[in-house]
Amino acid sequence: MNVKISRNAAKILLAELEKEEDKDLKVRIYITHSHGDHAHYGMGMDKPTDDDVVVSTDKGIDVVLKKDEPLLDGIRIDYFYTPEEGFAVTNPGKGNHGDH
Repeated sequence: MNVKISRNAAKILLAELEKEEDKDLKVRIYITHSHGDHAHYGMGMDKPTDDDVVVSTDKGIDVVLKKDEPLLDGIRIDYFYTPEEGFAVTNPGKGNHGDH
């Protein structure tokens, strides 16, 4: 499984992971719903379970994904400041380039 994180997203995520209440947690990306050949994603802080795989990224952030879920392989986590501030999770390799 492969996960890419932009510099902006890594900066925000690392700040969150350094908080005392989040020290034992990792970033989890999950599918909120899927249709056709793509999915919509959610994000939270969580601990991995036996049904998960932990993917290390080049930004030093571990991401928890559900095992054997092809729509999670190749996701990209971005953080945008405009037009609205917030995270965006897409999977360009699976035809998902953002909300529609």
